[in-house]
Amino acid sequence: MLESPLVFIIFNRPETTLQVWARIRAAKPSRLFLISDGPRKGHSADLERCATVRGIVDCVDWPCRVSRDYSEVNMGNAVRVSSGLNWVFSQVEEAIILEDDCLPDASFFPFCAELLARYRHETRVVQIAGCSFQPQVFAGKDSYFFSRYTHSWGWATWRRAWQLYDHSMRTWHESRGGDWLPKLIANPAERRIWEECFDATLAGRVNTWDYRWTFSIWRQQGLSILPYRNLISNIGFGSDATHTRRSSPFAALGLSPMPFPLVHPDSFDRDESADALTSRLVFTPPGWPVRIRRKLKQWLSR
Repeated sequence: MLESPLVFIIFNRPETTLQVWARIRAAKPSRLFLISDGPRKGHSADLERCATVRGIVDCVDWPCRVSRDYSEVNMGNAVRVSSGLNWVFSQVEEAIILEDDCLPDASFFPFCAELLARYRHETRVVQIAGCSFQPQVFAGKDSYFFSRYTHSWGWATWRRAWQLYDHSMRTWHESRGGDWLPKLIANPAERRIWEECFDATLAGRVNTWDYRWTFSIWRQQGLSILPYRNLISNIGFGSDATHTRRSSPFAALGLSPMPFPLVHPDSFDRDESADALTSRLVFTPPGWPVRIRRKLKQWLSR
């Protein structure tokens, strides 16, 4: 059985929830927190779909202490996830967190559990991620590396780290022109992307919690653990998704089981070459020929 507390965040997607729930049932967590948002106004199908999803996770057929935080009204992604995690960490010191479209490899659970214990009191480390965009050919001898990126498609953290979460992002405007972000991200193109994301989040144009989490961690110079092998496949890309509606090369990535025993890094140094590769692959805008091809493809599909 999985001894680390597990958080499962659900909403209105029975198809993906069933797949992720099957992996959770196989892991058999002894402590389970279920967080659900309520149906949206003007979306009549949400009533039935939310009820169906909650029915799926009612089937807990192993010894487990279950706690539920279900909202009957729609709170939105940012408030529902952050308030749910506040509720979780008011009760436990650490947890593994999955959303309803993040399909884990079986090795994701022991990977997180071991590292939660190993870095429990190491304040420089603020989260453990399950997904990795690193091509396997570039993997080092270690099982994981330290990074600036806070990937949240399947992750784990501690109460001490979640207390750093600043939902209001109150210091963003006063720190926007400072030198801390250029020191963290040397690439001007990527830096502009993050500035736009933080601006849009604070202005309410983007309703999400994860940009707020990233900002909070970057301001504290926290380190994230990323595996060299991909342990999470996001199966939620599509028209019914909240944020991942567009097609993406990172949709439904293949899973690569983590071998044990884990090989730990010798130091807490951030892997700058791995972060630079992630920057190029994920966060740097494509050149104009690629953008033109994408726009043409979208126009033709319409």
